[in-house]
Amino acid sequence: MATEAGVEALVERKSVTDLDPVAIRDRFRAQSAEIAQLAGGLAHEIRNPLSTMRLNLSLVEEQLAAEENPRDRRLLEKIRRVARESQRLETLVEDFLRLVRAHQPRLTLANLNSVVDDLVDFCEPQAAAQNVLIRTRFDRDIPAFPLDVDLFKQALFNLIFNALSAMPDGGELIIETRREEGRAALDVTDTGVGVPLDLQRKVFEPFFSTRPGGSGLGLPLARRVVEAHGGAIRLQSEPGKGSRFLITLPFDPPIESAAAAAERNSEHDGRSGPADVR
Repeated sequence: MATEAGVEALVERKSVTDLDPVAIRDRFRAQSAEIAQLAGGLAHEIRNPLSTMRLNLSLVEEQLAAEENPRDRRLLEKIRRVARESQRLETLVEDFLRLVRAHQPRLTLANLNSVVDDLVDFCEPQAAAQNVLIRTRFDRDIPAFPLDVDLFKQALFNLIFNALSAMPDGGELIIETRREEGRAALDVTDTGVGVPLDLQRKVFEPFFSTRPGGSGLGLPLARRVVEAHGGAIRLQSEPGKGSRFLITLPFDPPIESAAAAAERNSEHDGRSGPADVR
């Protein structure tokens, strides 16, 4: 019996290792899509009652706002506290939904410099309000290559938001692109507080955050988006001097199978532009 079980296990291991890389990738994509679908469905089930609860709390808050007696004022403060927590949980669910959807990029030819420039224009008012100067350095030799523009903007927005949060007293944010062999490189550098060495390995872990009230999903989402494009992201940081996120994106990202593409395109995920990820 033990011998038969060992043979079966050996056959199973051999059958898996004998699969060609495309088949292995397709199997992984299918499993990831199933997990994402289950997680997304659960998140939706949580988000919908949260939205209803916040609406009802808002109505009760309006009714109590005009009351002057101490009992009602204390009740109003409790309701506002619950409403704030409900908003925080709803934001967390929204961030989680973006995270589970990030493995399914919709690739079209795009100009990386234009994508970055468009997002910088969007973020400059907030940066100026924090006394942060944004500088851009674009390599004009980067060709158009396949990119999910909306998804990548969300990832880059998270990096910019992270940088602005690290410079509460102002500073400088430098966003630079350059062409490398077979790929584009993008650096996001700030002059903020930096990340302690013992925490640098944790910044891409889901739900890890050093910012009060942060969801801890902004940087994991950025990494997931970059990796979904076949790229890589890493952090260089020095406490007290600032941080730099280095991204590389291949000009020829891995092409999914026709079956995986059909499955992806059949899903409705309701994606939109950059959101305020906390």
